[in-house]
Amino acid sequence: MAFKTGDEWRRQKELDEARKAGLAPAEVDENGREINPHIPQYMTTAPWYLNSDKPTLKHQRNWNDKGKDGTQWYDRGVKVFQATKYRKGACENCGAMTHKTKDCLERPRSKGAKWTNKNIAPDEKVEDLKLTGFESKRDRWNGYDSKEYARVVDRFEQLEELRKDIKKKEQLERIHKKDEAAEVAVDVEASGDGTIDEDETKIKEEEEAGFGEVKKRVRTTAGGSTGSVRNLRIREDIAKYLLNLDVNSAYYDPKSRSMREDPQPDKPASEKLFHGDNFVRNGGEYAAWQSLTLHSITAHDKGLDVHMQANPSLAEMLYKQFKEKKDQLEDKSKEDVVKKYGSAAAPLPDEVKVLTGSERYVEYDRAGRVIKGVEVKAKSRYEEDVIINNHTCVWGSWWRDGTWGYACCHSNMKNSYCTGKAGAMAAAQVVEDGPDLELDPKKVDAALRKLEECERAAVDGDRSKRKHNSLEAGADDVTPEEMEAYYLKKARGDDPLVAMMQAQNGGVSAAVTGTAGYELL
Repeated sequence: MAFKTGDEWRRQKELDEARKAGLAPAEVDENGREINPHIPQYMTTAPWYLNSDKPTLKHQRNWNDKGKDGTQWYDRGVKVFQATKYRKGACENCGAMTHKTKDCLERPRSKGAKWTNKNIAPDEKVEDLKLTGFESKRDRWNGYDSKEYARVVDRFEQLEELRKDIKKKEQLERIHKKDEAAEVAVDVEASGDGTIDEDETKIKEEEEAGFGEVKKRVRTTAGGSTGSVRNLRIREDIAKYLLNLDVNSAYYDPKSRSMREDPQPDKPASEKLFHGDNFVRNGGEYAAWQSLTLHSITAHDKGLDVHMQANPSLAEMLYKQFKEKKDQLEDKSKEDVVKKYGSAAAPLPDEVKVLTGSERYVEYDRAGRVIKGVEVKAKSRYEEDVIINNHTCVWGSWWRDGTWGYACCHSNMKNSYCTGKAGAMAAAQVVEDGPDLELDPKKVDAALRKLEECERAAVDGDRSKRKHNSLEAGADDVTPEEMEAYYLKKARGDDPLVAMMQAQNGGVSAAVTGTAGYELL
């Protein structure tokens, strides 16, 4: 690269900016093609070993490009020279110089052109086509003339016209034989195209039985015989590769004519004509074989000496025993469920049939209330309306604040006795007043001292009898302060501070040290 001064670098940079803006024409390479000004300089500048001073993109292109092969092909049927007598070195059969006797494609003559010196074949045009491309070497349709197919179409149309004429003549002959030409012949002539009412593309009933049979020669050890082989494919079947024309769909192998995957996975199964070859492979005894193999592998992983390929008889026997035990356990589990909950398929007992329906007349209003008659509600097989402890309602007939209770007394304890309306009013009063009560500390201290005296008297052995007026009215009324003193003095075995308090008080009972605990509180 030649040395450039600072001014030259600045002018080159301004020129590049003008080319990018479209104000200056683009730079041209050595082949006369324009170079995109937006391509970076490190791509347009050639390496030093190419000895190129101008920007070029030759080093970026394919340097080993052999060019594209044209559509050239051998000229079919072109003759070069027509000889009149046999020449030395020519084909002994036809007399052409372009091939040898072993490569001759003509019918072998009884006496070749070498000896008869007659009917000398002309020389063919020999061409040497050098195809370099991968596709051109493997193009099976190279040299095919599409005009040749026009002759096939013309021949088919001529045969179709002849077939229609023959069908028309046969139909007219049948009409004349049945003496009905007066009515039917007019209809046939009016149609004019010789078409037939019935669809000729469909097979008839008498031909349907033998449609799938293919006559072929079957060789046996005792000699040749003619047999028939069933052809399972019919004309109405759609080819597998035509079900889904997407190039990314299931792969079709033309050699084995197999398509293992489902070509239409999103289509409903009821509308599919083909589910893939793997769908057929999963049928039959495949599921049983897969279960046997899986059982053998699982048993081997758990330490059992069994192998499907090494000892298949043992593996099958163990799997059979496993299935028998599994069936027995399932039957036992089913029997236990039926025994506990009953079976819907079993006939209803007589006592349930009686409750299913009756002829009693009951009349309701628009709100669903009974106007006339007595409503009979069918009961279940479980116990209902069981009333205990003098309650008039069942447990669960009342609910408040996330708890169930009795509707007769509003009690939340299931084993409590009914207190009637008084209990319901008391429960409502407690809710209105709230559970927190204001206690007098002096009365609480007095109740604690009284309780301690009773405990000391019990420890000292004071077993004096009750006085004659100990059960008089109001003597056994318990105040809230006394209840608080009782709760404070109550011994709690699950309290973690009991052991510590006993150690501090020298083994004294926690019940005796209740006053100190209250004072600390």
